[in-house]
Amino acid sequence: MTDKDFIIELFCRVDDMLLDVPKHPQAKMYPSELVTLGIVFALKGVGTRAFYRWLVRNHSDLFPNLLERTRFFRALTHHKRWVKRFMAKPSLIGLIDSFGIELIHPRRAGRSQRQIGRKGLSNQRWIVGGKLCVLLNHLGLVVDWGCDTANVYDGSAFQEIVERVADEMLVFADPHFVSKGWHPPNLKPCRRGEWNSRMLVETFLSMLTVVCRFKHLTHRVWAYLEMRLAYTMAMFNILVQWHGLHPDENGFVRLSIAEFSL
Repeated sequence: MTDKDFIIELFCRVDDMLLDVPKHPQAKMYPSELVTLGIVFALKGVGTRAFYRWLVRNHSDLFPNLLERTRFFRALTHHKRWVKRFMAKPSLIGLIDSFGIELIHPRRAGRSQRQIGRKGLSNQRWIVGGKLCVLLNHLGLVVDWGCDTANVYDGSAFQEIVERVADEMLVFADPHFVSKGWHPPNLKPCRRGEWNSRMLVETFLSMLTVVCRFKHLTHRVWAYLEMRLAYTMAMFNILVQWHGLHPDENGFVRLSIAEFSL
């Protein structure tokens, strides 16, 4: 499947989910077009300028009303709210974890007053950037997510994600989600090696790191970083279900997005 065939089929799937979303009378592009391009942007894994050059050079014929670069990314940020439709449904058991995202090198911290990242620990080393918290169901699909700066404590910053599924999911987490005075009945903290199913989160994060270059991002505006994360979560749910979820002889569903790398 060529890149062009992939984008066309992706648009068809996105458009089926956004049939009831109207196009603004003054807008040049349909919401389905913008959400499709937002997902392709997340999959491509490059900066905004590089992505726009690639899009214009290779696929401008698919989007004849493509906006100018700055307007285009503002439109992507405005339409990121529609990605909620691509989130998976909660299951009986879920997994939650956080993931550090580097925005600048630690030695460059504090050089700009507009710096959006903060210094924090990720994988036992210091980074300056943000933190993604993701809630997965038992199949490894994204149910909910949140983001904050890298210096926040998981158990304080992402309580709302756990509480939103209090009546639907038993959520397994690492000890960093334990917070004094906060003991939701659906949260199950696990020590290292106690619950092997938590490795599903590591598989999810490794796929994003390898295919989408997700560990290092270059955004300098927080709204654009949130936009990138939102489309990445929708992208993952769509691509891992592209050919359906088929369990093997042991009942394990293998997830992969490598074949869609651009």
